[in-house]
Amino acid sequence: MKTGGKQYKVASGDVLRVEKLAADAGETVQFNDVLMIGSTVGAPFVEGAGVQAEVIDQIKGEKTINFVRRRRKHSSKRTKGHRQQLTLVRVTELLESGADKSGVKAAVGAGSVSSAAMAAAAPAAAAKPEKKAAAPKARSRGQGRRRAGRAEAGQPARRRPRRQARRSQ
Repeated sequence: MKTGGKQYKVASGDVLRVEKLAADAGETVQFNDVLMIGSTVGAPFVEGAGVQAEVIDQIKGEKTINFVRRRRKHSSKRTKGHRQQLTLVRVTELLESGADKSGVKAAVGAGSVSSAAMAAAAPAAAAKPEKKAAAPKARSRGQGRRRAGRAEAGQPARRRPRRQARRSQ
């Protein structure tokens, strides 16, 4: 199965640490991105297959420490730490077919937006007021009256022809 950009080989009863899912402890989630079941290889996924799992807990991974050191003229050091947010799940069932009709909530990452939230945001986006016409811009200091007047009339500003360099003879 595939979730959070990683692939896992699972069996019933396995406990996995996957990227954070938007589900609480005790909920049952279903992973529909199954790459292979037995000898059946998906293209890219096996149609109708799924993996059901129970969420055990939301945890943080071990701390990774990033130490940056710049030397030579400006000696500086910086330490940054990071703990990845993970979800602990126990695989309860492997479904070879009928995963679409199981009625179990699909596993969705914590960072993604649900379809219900997208549907609620769509009418708000459609109700935006129309934009007003832009007000005429003030003339900048460098432009003379003639050039500014031509720009307002929709004509390109005329420039003086360049002076040719005199050749010394």
